[in-house]
Amino acid sequence: MLTKMIPEIGHFALIIALLMAAVQAVVPLAGAATRRPLWMAYARPMAAAQFVFIGIAYACLTVSYLLDDFSVATVASNSNSLLPWYYKFSAVWGNHEGSVLLWSFMLSAWGLMATLFSRNLPRDMMARVTGILGLIGAGFLTFVLVTSNPFARLLPNMPEDGTDLNPLLQDFGLVVHPPMLYMGYVGFSVVFAFAIAALLGGRLDAAWTRWARPWTNVAWAFLSVGIALGSWWAYYELGWGGWWFWDPVENASLLPWLAGTALIHSLAVTEKRGAFKSWTVLLAIATFSLSLMGTFLVRSGVLTSVHAFANDPSRGFFILVLLAITVTLSLLIFALRAPRVSHRVGFGWLSRDSLLLVNNIVLVIMTVTILLGTLYPLILDALGLGKISVGPPYFNALFVPLTTVLALFMGLGPIARWKRMPGRELYSRVWLSGLVALVLGALIPVFYGPEWNAKVMLGMILALWIVLPMLRDLVSRVRASRSVVVGLKKVSLAHWGMMLGHLGIAVTLVGVTVVSNDNVERNVRMAPGDSTEMAGYTFIMEELGERRGPNYLADTATIRVEREDGSHFMMRPEKRLYLATGMPMTQVALRAGFTRDLYVAMGEDLGDGSWAIRLQYKPLVRWLWLGGLLMGAGGLLAVADKRYRRAPGRTRRAGTPETATPSEGAS
Repeated sequence: MLTKMIPEIGHFALIIALLMAAVQAVVPLAGAATRRPLWMAYARPMAAAQFVFIGIAYACLTVSYLLDDFSVATVASNSNSLLPWYYKFSAVWGNHEGSVLLWSFMLSAWGLMATLFSRNLPRDMMARVTGILGLIGAGFLTFVLVTSNPFARLLPNMPEDGTDLNPLLQDFGLVVHPPMLYMGYVGFSVVFAFAIAALLGGRLDAAWTRWARPWTNVAWAFLSVGIALGSWWAYYELGWGGWWFWDPVENASLLPWLAGTALIHSLAVTEKRGAFKSWTVLLAIATFSLSLMGTFLVRSGVLTSVHAFANDPSRGFFILVLLAITVTLSLLIFALRAPRVSHRVGFGWLSRDSLLLVNNIVLVIMTVTILLGTLYPLILDALGLGKISVGPPYFNALFVPLTTVLALFMGLGPIARWKRMPGRELYSRVWLSGLVALVLGALIPVFYGPEWNAKVMLGMILALWIVLPMLRDLVSRVRASRSVVVGLKKVSLAHWGMMLGHLGIAVTLVGVTVVSNDNVERNVRMAPGDSTEMAGYTFIMEELGERRGPNYLADTATIRVEREDGSHFMMRPEKRLYLATGMPMTQVALRAGFTRDLYVAMGEDLGDGSWAIRLQYKPLVRWLWLGGLLMGAGGLLAVADKRYRRAPGRTRRAGTPETATPSEGAS
């Protein structure tokens, strides 16, 4: 009997969580406004209670999937009795209702962590931060209960079995990609809450940025890894070998990442110099707003994508209203409060301040460029002005030159001094690195690629330009110390995190450039005994066969791949037919390597014992995702810096002389 009531228990827990979120939103904010400590004290227990009850609801939904309770509508639509248990576990967030519940659960987890790891914050500041997070949580829980109830029943017409999870989502990538991405999306809500709380409290100074920077870095790290995992999943799961195709939903994840990258750099300037205060707050608002907009695009039904949930447009309208309220109220608070707490901080045209400003301007232009390309077709369609498609030619034509400009300034920023710096000193620090980058960047394509390519050369030069000045600066710091060990110990974890993040950008840049220009692809007709050559490898089809999986039937091919030295290995692609849905899927065979991937996919059965086979040689494609992992590791490493564990009273007053070495505490 108890197992039959699990959905009702989960539904009831969600209602209680909404009530807790409402109390968390109203009482602490009112207490901070009226200076009542008892009311402000409600913040932490309400955040903990909201987390507990949403956790109970999420656990109930998970159990419903594992027990094959097809009386629950989402279970019946997204699971099947033949589905392996680990895919039942991930199917919880493989649909609209479950993914929004996961979003709410993660939001409550971020709110709880904010209360646990920010105990040194002033009481009124913590009350405002928690209250704002409560408002966001209440909005999403209302959305879940009103339009997207994950516990809706199909009684008494309960189906005997479910319709199964979309075969595209029956993959390990779904297990790890959405949670990582959501952790990044939702994590920016904490930074947003800090920014609005600082405005409300009149504390738009270096102190709030020091409190907010760790949360920004963690959210950005999760989002970086989530985007990399999504690219990796699309690469091997969709069967065409691409890693990014400017899909609107892909763009929706890139937009907050670009704005968040600008926010990280802006927070660094505000903390160190007390400058860019208004810029930083606006970036915090924009980053979280873009995260909400990504949610709207995925769940509104206004676009078609392999990533999107095609749902009732009323759900998208609800999120659009939530987005509009968030942006309007945030900008209103900014307009009313920012002029009272801002002041000017001067810096020279050649300084780290100015270089980071240019860096942020370029990132914002990149964000606006992608935003326009993504929304423009939707706006025209909504106005009845026709349907158009904005694809890779538009994005590549604008994004690639902007990336080049960004990389040029990335090489200068970390080694420049704050406030002002003589041109001769900057030149003395970068001329050798620039020369080496030019020489090596021009020579590497000669020895590596199938033929010299100007685009590959440019990518190599830019990547080396990002890395070499940082290495030169690190060597200079070590030489100035008594020993290598002492010199390395003096480098802060924040600086190591910055270096690792910039290295990740450089590695990704190399991977993107090489695989985009040196990729080799062949579409061939193959039957047992046929062979073909590509990129120094010989592919020989040995046999065709069939096998049965837990919930699918598969046609299989066994292909022997011979190297030029005579050694060989086997690759086994599949073409699957899922029994519950009748949907065909391509299971790619990959031979992964640090310098190249071999990619084999089965196309269509040509009817005479032969199959259409796609063969691809993809050099350095793994560097794309390695760069994303390095960026994520850099963001997490920066959070471990000891200065973020100091009490707020020890925060340096903005505008006081900087005693650290030129690279210390770089963004």
